[in-house]
Amino acid sequence: MTKLSILLSFLMGGIVLASNYLVQFPVGYYELDEILTYGAFSYPIAFLITDIANRFFGKLMARKIVYTGFMIGVSFTLFFSTNFEDLISIRIAIGSGTAFLIAQLIDIQIFDYFRKKKWFIAPFTSSLVSSVIDTFIFFSISFYGTEMPWITLSLGDLAVKIFVALVMLIPFRLLLVLLKPI
Repeated sequence: MTKLSILLSFLMGGIVLASNYLVQFPVGYYELDEILTYGAFSYPIAFLITDIANRFFGKLMARKIVYTGFMIGVSFTLFFSTNFEDLISIRIAIGSGTAFLIAQLIDIQIFDYFRKKKWFIAPFTSSLVSSVIDTFIFFSISFYGTEMPWITLSLGDLAVKIFVALVMLIPFRLLLVLLKPI
C-alpha cells in the first residue's frame, strides 16, 4: 500500500469512529430530533474516500482501503465508543460494521461499472445506491425494536447522505483536475 492509501484507510477508520459516536445524538434544533442524527453529516465522507480510492487506484486497492478502514473503524468503535453494558451501543457497533462493509463493497462495484461515464455519474450513483443500503442495514440492526424512532431517523439520515453526496462531488471533481486517475 502507498502512503496515500494508508492515509485514506486511517481517514476511513476515523470517519467510521466519528459517525458511530455521532449517530447516538439526534439533532436538537428545529424539531429534527425525531428525524436526524449528527452521524448523517460525517458518514457520507466514507463514500468519497472509497470513490477517490477507486478512481485513482482501481477497485482492488479500493477494497483494500475499505477492509483496512473497516478494521480500524471497528476497532476504534469497540475501544472508544462502545459501552458493553448498553445493548444499543453494542447494536450500533454491529450495525455499523455490517452496513459499512456491505455498502462500501457495493459502492466499489457500482463505481467501477460506471467508471467510464461522465465524471459525476460513478461517484454519485454509487454513493446514492450504497447510502440507501447502508442506511437500511444500519438503522434496522441498531434500532429495530427499540423506542428510537428509527424509521424516521433513517429517512432523515438518508436525505442528508444524499445531500452530502451531492456536495462531495465538488472535492471529487477538484481532485480529478489536480491529479491523474487511472
